[in-house]
Amino acid sequence: MPTIALQSISKSYGVGPLAVQDLDLTIPDGSFTCLLGPSGCGKTTTLRMIAGLEHPTAGSITVGGRVLDSVEQGTFVPTERRGMGLVFQNYALWPHLTVRRNVEFGLRVQKVPAAERRTRVDAALAMMQIATVAERYPSQLSGGQQQRVSLARMLAVNPSVLLLDEPLSNLDATLRLEMRAELKRLHEETGHTIVFVTHDQLEAMTMATQVAVMKDGVLQQLAPPMDVYHRPANVFVAAFVGSPPMNLAPCDAEGDGLGGLARQYLQLAQVGPVDRVATVGVRPEAVRVVDAGHPGSERELAFDGQVRAVLPTGAAWTVSLTVGSTELYLVSTDEVDATTGNTIRCAVQRKALHVFGPDGDRLNLGSGRDAEREEVAQWVS
Repeated sequence: MPTIALQSISKSYGVGPLAVQDLDLTIPDGSFTCLLGPSGCGKTTTLRMIAGLEHPTAGSITVGGRVLDSVEQGTFVPTERRGMGLVFQNYALWPHLTVRRNVEFGLRVQKVPAAERRTRVDAALAMMQIATVAERYPSQLSGGQQQRVSLARMLAVNPSVLLLDEPLSNLDATLRLEMRAELKRLHEETGHTIVFVTHDQLEAMTMATQVAVMKDGVLQQLAPPMDVYHRPANVFVAAFVGSPPMNLAPCDAEGDGLGGLARQYLQLAQVGPVDRVATVGVRPEAVRVVDAGHPGSERELAFDGQVRAVLPTGAAWTVSLTVGSTELYLVSTDEVDATTGNTIRCAVQRKALHVFGPDGDRLNLGSGRDAEREEVAQWVS
């Protein structure tokens, strides 16, 4: 299917703020796009407008050059003519039909001949690895198996776009991990365009080729997952993506916390108008435990922190610290030999510092006075 384009899309339900506000979003052919954000941010509404289950209040939705929905032109293509498959959060399986009959349901509606129907159902069952339970009923299946049936039913009709509305939220942690791997494999094998709604940033990071982060109906950032993680567009994205979330602190010149220390450090580096910086951030995994008395360097900020708690998770250690007036977390893959109340020395590379302006947007600082200063600016931004 050609590229899906949402242009100046808004959605109002008549009361309260807009559910989606002036959204411009491009979904390339063959991409795995995740709509990510907290509850009520407009991601499911956006998916339903793409599917044709909701009508935008303003704007247009096109696929290639074909207009599917346009308020200005008065155009609307019904859901069943859009060539898209939708998987709901609650599976929506027929309880009185076997797995095979559930999977072939859409093909029967389309009046596909019996021989072709069987071939396509068998292929979908094999792809989702549920052929051995084809004659069971939904009540006889696990949650993960029911999810696979729902996906197989959609794949059997061979839609050009797969629309998935939080399909993994009802599964336990082990099944979610298994289904994430299944969905990624499915995307790689079929090349289908997938639009996936989730509030789980781990799902978006592990599966998507691009992530659209939304808040209050407004698109905050559209980028590949690692760009969203390493170069968040604003404070909201920085705090929402990551577990534990990014440590954020006001960059107060008089403060004794992380923000104040970082401000003094950036001023010493002379990397530009530091007065523009309102907030500084650092990922927990970018904070390293170093030897007592570690002096830091031109490219590394060093500071002392008092341990509030050490939380082993098996594969890593999460440490809660107090640095002056700031509380922050660090994550280490090496065991942290400390207990509550201890003081430990920490360091953060300058390239791991994120800086944001008064409006919350990301800043890229730099002086441009000479090659050395340009290199410093690159490390900071």
